[in-house]
Amino acid sequence: MKLISWNVNGLRAVMKKNFMDVFRDADADWFCIQETKLQEGQIELYLPGYEQYWNYAERKGYSGTAVFTRKHPLSVRYGIGIPEHDQEGRVITLEYPEFFLITVYTPNSQDALKRLEYRMRWEDAFLSYVKELDQKKPVIWCGDLNVAHEEIDLKNPKTNHMNAGFTDEERGKMTDALKSGFVDTFRYFYPDAEQVYSWWSYRGRARENNTGWRIDYFIVSERLCGCLKDAKILTDITGSDHCPVELDLEDGGEH
Repeated sequence: MKLISWNVNGLRAVMKKNFMDVFRDADADWFCIQETKLQEGQIELYLPGYEQYWNYAERKGYSGTAVFTRKHPLSVRYGIGIPEHDQEGRVITLEYPEFFLITVYTPNSQDALKRLEYRMRWEDAFLSYVKELDQKKPVIWCGDLNVAHEEIDLKNPKTNHMNAGFTDEERGKMTDALKSGFVDTFRYFYPDAEQVYSWWSYRGRARENNTGWRIDYFIVSERLCGCLKDAKILTDITGSDHCPVELDLEDGGEH
């Protein structure tokens, strides 16, 4: 089974570039996207063989998530059930017999960390939501988590320390999540891999120079580790300031 996650930074924009080629070439069982930046009715995608699930932000042209899946879910949930956190279309949960799949677009703490306090509330609420699901069956969650967890996860850790996405607070929340029975799948396979990033600023030829950050993840419940085949960061795919990330699982769910 193949899962793809991609922050497209505006689906309508990337549709004019290479989205359909990337989607077709991926041939994924689940294709999760973040930062769709659109409202219902603003795009029609023809994806034969796939069901489409969308969560839109109330604010136009902002945030938003979607999942395209070949496998019909038992249930679908939008948001995490807390009004404060469910206005921006950031979470979709699909339930299957063997696991829950969540696509998530974590709030950015923004310049001058003006949204860091809100981000901390979000982190606590989201982890609580995931842990509650995990008591029922394993969880796979993916998306733009807007944090580089360790110094190895970005090009310039010293100069970015305490910038949005690399604050002690944000990194600590990721540590808390991983200590709660979850695994960063890329690091599971490649614990020492350096200079492998999933996001590059549009400024200063950052992508050309590989001045990047690894902020897009597949996280899974520890008890799914026996099903993991590989985790990839598809750095050669352009079209957004993020590249897609991939998780490959053994067919059939939990082993």
